[in-house]
Amino acid sequence: MRGKGCLFINKVEICGVNTSKLPVLKNEEMRVLFKQMQSGVLEAREKLIQGNLRLVLSVIQRFSNRGEYVDDLFQVGCIGLIKAIDNFDLGQNVRFSTYAVPMIIGEIRRYLRDNNAIRVSRSLRDTAYKALQVREKLISANASEPTVTQLAQELQIPREEVVFALDAIQEPVSLFEPIYNDGGDPILVMDQISDDRNSDEIWLESITINEALKKLNDREKHIVSLRFFHGKTQMEVAEEIGISQAQVSRLEKSALKQLQKYI
Repeated sequence: MRGKGCLFINKVEICGVNTSKLPVLKNEEMRVLFKQMQSGVLEAREKLIQGNLRLVLSVIQRFSNRGEYVDDLFQVGCIGLIKAIDNFDLGQNVRFSTYAVPMIIGEIRRYLRDNNAIRVSRSLRDTAYKALQVREKLISANASEPTVTQLAQELQIPREEVVFALDAIQEPVSLFEPIYNDGGDPILVMDQISDDRNSDEIWLESITINEALKKLNDREKHIVSLRFFHGKTQMEVAEEIGISQAQVSRLEKSALKQLQKYI
């Protein structure tokens, strides 16, 4: 039975696979099987897949809050695992799991992106990719990061179009995403972010912002609150208050200009 967003500890069978009885291969067993597979032994490849399905299970738990069918994520993760097995090089001094996990994650992210209910239009995506190409060209020429205005001038399109296009292709990064692991405790994105919330400067700035917010009208205040205090995207804000994303963008810019006058 397919379960959407179910707890993995309670799910024994996924895609007909009894997850409680999956084999676990030791490193030496893995090396032997890889050598056999590369010599043309098909059974070795099958054993490598079966022996690493627990790796897929551990990865798909990261995506358990997306509301996707567990079976679907498992199947997609298995595709990533098979690609990793077929492309793994024993000559590289790296553990198979270190090599395979990013490939499994990448396969699942592609699946989630391609099946996302919110589609990014082809024209918007093309604009974003052109902007990125121009950015690389300007960095090479000037040895500095170009502004959005410079990108817009190079592309001969309004600055707002560049902003919308680049925003549209950005993927959110979890604070709990591991960015480095040497075999011990992983270092997460959140570990690399400083926390100055208790400094005197931030405390005084907070008071100033609160005073400035009182100068905005109710709608502007609501949008600023949703965007910068609750971390919602412009699309989410637009859906919540019943206006278009373009209107949210205009109101947000107007509110920020007002705030700048008082801060």
